Amino acid sequence: MTLDRRGLVRRHNPVLTAPHPTDVLTVGNGDIAMTVDLSGLQTFPEFHELRPDPRRVVDGGETGLPAHLPRPFDRDDHQIPLRTQSTWGWYRTRTERAFFSGEATTAYETSRGTVPYLDRKRLHRAGDPIPDEFAPGAWLAFNPRRAHLGRLALDATPEGPRLDGPHRLTDTRTELDLWTGTVHATYRLDGVPVTVTTVAHPGVHRFAVRLRSPLLARGLGVAWCFDPQPDDLAPFELPLDERVSWARLGPGHWEAHRAVESSAYVVTIETTGHLTPHDDGTRALVTTDQPELDVIVTLRPEERDANATPSYGLPRPDADMTASDFESVQEASARWWEHHWVGGAAVSFQGSTDERAAELERRVVLSQYLTAVNGAGATPPAETGLTYNTWTGKFHLEMHWWHAAHFPLWGRGELLERSLGWYHGALTAARSTARRQGYRGARWPKQTDNSARESPSHIGVFLIWQQPHVIHLLELLHDEGRSTEFLGEHYPLVEATADLMADFVEERDGVLTLPPPLIPAQESYLADRLTNADPTFELVYWSWALDVANAWRRRLGLPLRHDWDRVARGMRRPLVLPDGTYAALATPPYLMRKDHPSMLMALGWLPDTGIVDPDVMGATLDAVWNHWDFHTSWGWDYPVMAMTAARLGDVGRALDALLFPSPKNQFLTNGHNPQMPGFLTLYLPANGGLLAAVAHVVAAVDGGAKPPEGWTVVAEGFG
Repeated sequence: MTLDRRGLVRRHNPVLTAPHPTDVLTVGNGDIAMTVDLSGLQTFPEFHELRPDPRRVVDGGETGLPAHLPRPFDRDDHQIPLRTQSTWGWYRTRTERAFFSGEATTAYETSRGTVPYLDRKRLHRAGDPIPDEFAPGAWLAFNPRRAHLGRLALDATPEGPRLDGPHRLTDTRTELDLWTGTVHATYRLDGVPVTVTTVAHPGVHRFAVRLRSPLLARGLGVAWCFDPQPDDLAPFELPLDERVSWARLGPGHWEAHRAVESSAYVVTIETTGHLTPHDDGTRALVTTDQPELDVIVTLRPEERDANATPSYGLPRPDADMTASDFESVQEASARWWEHHWVGGAAVSFQGSTDERAAELERRVVLSQYLTAVNGAGATPPAETGLTYNTWTGKFHLEMHWWHAAHFPLWGRGELLERSLGWYHGALTAARSTARRQGYRGARWPKQTDNSARESPSHIGVFLIWQQPHVIHLLELLHDEGRSTEFLGEHYPLVEATADLMADFVEERDGVLTLPPPLIPAQESYLADRLTNADPTFELVYWSWALDVANAWRRRLGLPLRHDWDRVARGMRRPLVLPDGTYAALATPPYLMRKDHPSMLMALGWLPDTGIVDPDVMGATLDAVWNHWDFHTSWGWDYPVMAMTAARLGDVGRALDALLFPSPKNQFLTNGHNPQMPGFLTLYLPANGGLLAAVAHVVAAVDGGAKPPEGWTVVAEGFG
């Protein structure tokens, strides 16, 4: 059966008909993105700005993760801001004195000697009171920040219509056409029709807008606004130095040079109208006396010197840099998105009688769009992608699997490949971290940025589950189908990663262990980081990834690495608790039923390694299902449960997990999955995890598992 992919995709186009702080839509290409509101532009930023959560528990997290207070899901709690962000646009703040990494480092005495960790940073956000002792670590963690590059808004001359809030728009219908990546907005302003079409170029950092309305003759127009950077400043940070200058290059052709501290970028505007800078150049209004106005905005970083932080995500070599009219951008977007949807895999639940099937299909389609727009760039993405900043826009390598593993699983591995260059560029920094701590190979950081410098954290620097991820992601690309040249090109990443893993373990009582200090993927054990050992998931992940590393050597005609093989064969077996379920880790307190149920990942997220007993894992899944504190869970925990159920052949439970009724498993009109009011109001690892889990469900069905009564699963294009 051949799916009607156009129909499958377009029946889930998100449509906005009334203003709401969560109702935003994003256009972009993985390296740059713009989030718009009901107007089809970024017209009402105050309406969408994050509001601090009055119930937030301010806690440094020294004795454990701060409490997640139980609350029912209310979408009013989850505003989504209007930003324009890129993979290359970052800035650093100034302070009254310089801060150095040594001030944020603690030396830990371990069985292998003294090991330094960059851990003098607590869970404070920039707006919190921060003790002086943690200021150096906080500044290093907060910087650099991902920049908000500007805002493209509906605007008007003083004689034109008022735009003091979204209530000014009536008869609104704003739709994102997923098939072409285009936002179409129609409404009335002062009773007069307005039509806005907004689209992003797939290969160039360019946005195009077409505005049609009789109000253009009365002063309605489009403005590019350089907003102040919206991230909070810490008490020790100085006010930002932000500057802008404009130059007219020709008729309808203007260029702005924008500086935020020592970072600078260029904004070029080409238009069929007339541009006038206002407010010291921070706002440029484009107007016309014609019934139609086109505005095309192109962004790029200023030329950098050779010693600067690397810029990633610059226009791709095959991108058409010359065609900058509205039709060219719109056509390029339509071509790329049609190729995206027609290529790769697809799954439909149409024909199901279970009333939840349409909702799952909606989430699946929207997640494919959101992950391509926000997470298919030249660097690993932030947890909120290019929509707005959390953790100052830095990316978390333990989340890269969740953001991107689905690309090869769905036959779109080229979107993951875009970020592999970052890993090669980061290899020197990762080797330096390993060497400083006395290990061979390369130790990958948890939280970082384009520079690959590790961010201080009393949690992140002790995590280890991100270490094998690059091997896992590369293996998924190999499974999708890659040449020997691909293996040779990326083998240095595999080797450096595996060398650290083999050197990290210690032998105790005749078996190899994962020793302290460490924190497992389930971060609830942070207070016990000096005694934690042998987390269930990480034990199995270590064995599996080192086996895969040796498989890469065989494929390249290289001899077996016996040191890797010894570790893969000699790891301690996961601890089974007296109730017949897997512990989270092999040291007290063994299991806490909150945060991530990461022990499930040892069979489900990972394939069957022969290490995990399926019956014990089935009992573990039952225990999680019945006894976990889901108020403390995260959006990717439900895909974890689904993948384990799928590996165990229980497709019904896998589908139930993906639709589990939890406040952390809700999906908005635009497909986003909110988590934390006032901070993390969307969570792209949940979208990527959903897609990975659906690939597991399809594999289980293809392997002979039966969908439950009421479900029809039709899939094509999966490996």
